[in-house]
Amino acid sequence: MIALDTNILVRFLVRDDKNQAQLVYARFKQAEEKGERFLIPLLVVLETLWVLESVYDPGRSNILSAIEDLMHMPILEFEADDIVTGFMTQGRESKIDLSDLLIACSAQSAGSDSLLTFDKKASRYPFFQLLK
Repeated sequence: MIALDTNILVRFLVRDDKNQAQLVYARFKQAEEKGERFLIPLLVVLETLWVLESVYDPGRSNILSAIEDLMHMPILEFEADDIVTGFMTQGRESKIDLSDLLIACSAQSAGSDSLLTFDKKASRYPFFQLLK
């Protein structure tokens, strides 16, 4: 199975480089025809969230919808599907920064009781604990 890098997902989602976006679409179509699947590592999901929020800022709802659409594509397989699914649910219910939320979901899935941080904004949410 071939894994995808963040820049592939970003080109697919925002089409900011027409030539690269067309290459991604063509490769995805080829994979669909051949029954291939691509792996999306959890770190690529995190980086994609960060890029979309910080560079393109399409809004929280649009980002969550884009990730949800990717999850429904038969050619894509997420490394930690259960974590991403939980993240999507919490992302629609919470106001916490999406990148921080995905980190928290991943830490919880690994058995952590809390997440230590210097981020005052994140520390307002239950799982986060501010280091003073």
